[in-house]
Amino acid sequence: MMEEPTLYELSVPGRLGVAPPECDVPETVMPSELIRADNGLPELSQPEVVRHYLNLSQRNFGVDTGFYPLGSCTMKHNPKINEQLARLPGFAAIHPLQDDETVQGALALMHDLQEWLKEIGGFAGVSLQPAAGAQGELTALLMMRAYHAGHGEAGRNVVLIPDSAHGTNPASATMAGFIAVEVPSDRRGNVDIEAVRAACDDRLAGVMLTNPNTLGLFEERIEELVDLVHGSGGLVYGDGANMNALTGVARPGDLGIDLMHFNLHKTFATPHGGGGPGSGPVGASTTLAPYLPGPVVVSVGKREYALGAPEKTIGRMCAFHGNFGMLVRAYAYIRAHGEAGLRGNAIHAVLNANYVRVGLSDRYPVPFDRMCMHEFVCEGRPDGGSVRALDVCKRLMDFGFHPPTNYFPLIVPEALMIEPTETETKATLDAFLEAMLQIADEARDAPELLREAPHQTPVRRLDEVRAARELIVQEPKASSLGV
Repeated sequence: MMEEPTLYELSVPGRLGVAPPECDVPETVMPSELIRADNGLPELSQPEVVRHYLNLSQRNFGVDTGFYPLGSCTMKHNPKINEQLARLPGFAAIHPLQDDETVQGALALMHDLQEWLKEIGGFAGVSLQPAAGAQGELTALLMMRAYHAGHGEAGRNVVLIPDSAHGTNPASATMAGFIAVEVPSDRRGNVDIEAVRAACDDRLAGVMLTNPNTLGLFEERIEELVDLVHGSGGLVYGDGANMNALTGVARPGDLGIDLMHFNLHKTFATPHGGGGPGSGPVGASTTLAPYLPGPVVVSVGKREYALGAPEKTIGRMCAFHGNFGMLVRAYAYIRAHGEAGLRGNAIHAVLNANYVRVGLSDRYPVPFDRMCMHEFVCEGRPDGGSVRALDVCKRLMDFGFHPPTNYFPLIVPEALMIEPTETETKATLDAFLEAMLQIADEARDAPELLREAPHQTPVRRLDEVRAARELIVQEPKASSLGV
């Protein structure tokens, strides 16, 4: 593919893209230290600029351009009606410092969303404050710390984290001032109950449980695990990253989970990626709800709302009311699907994942080969051969598919974590399976084809470590970063 010239290479001195209007205010003399003879910006016409950025945009891959089976990230379709609703002036043009009486519609939406998430999760209270899933984790752990301190047990400083947990859990525990202790998985991919039992002492603050875990497996002994932790005075935090498999089917609060964050982008189809925009509301049991961050929306009359704070709140986790635009999108998604629709989405997400798992398991080893939930993990070494997961992923790009998550979780060698979500058709899944099985054949018959992939993308394979350290936004002509 021909290399795209930069705007600076297209620049022609004197060429204008914008004709400013005549000045309609009194002119004044600019301070000399603020004036430069040359600002270094390229000089181009409007069509040149538009074409340049449009050409670049067409090289991007997103959930709107193709199949995106990125395990653990739940890259599901974002309904465009939700975007339109979030842009309504009554939502998009209000200011967070307006008086409550002037934004009753926005407060009503937030109140309803709080109530719906309480019902979906089986919790007594919900705060919409956290602006990301990882911040939701941190919020729950700060609540856990405040709870233990309030009960005279500040010495509880150990948090158990399964080796199948979500990747940000150890960092969140450390940031909250806890000691993170890893516990292993058993031969069926569950948390090792005996390892949990051995760690249940008076130092235990709680456990961070991802369920379904990052292997895509439901914890078969979750009730026993919860009883063990509660019996020793600890609390159970549920990482809600994989809630798309459970919504409308099982409620974490009913399973004994004390605290859990919801990823609105994963379960309720708000936009995902680019480091934001995110939203990670936290749900809490009756015991923990007083510690939720504020403000939360409270009802003060018939369809009249105000902002308030829980009795023992840990305070704000985010400016103002959280990421409000994401709350509007999630509200619209839940309102459109209703109880039956949300349950159907979860069921179809599980069905799609198992369809793909069974279709690949003869060629790509599945270490925990039992019924999965919304995703599954296999080894990216077709037929146990010599190619690596990275080679499979790079080759998959030539077929027009985004690669699945690779090398996570770490407990599976050459891991490929595949999550098709409920939004993909059988035809799409069949095309993905066909590509993966062809790649397995190539790995056996022409492994160098995989090791040199991708072949059809605008940028060939890069030295990813060097590329991260030496940021070059334009691919060098000499391909100095190439493998």
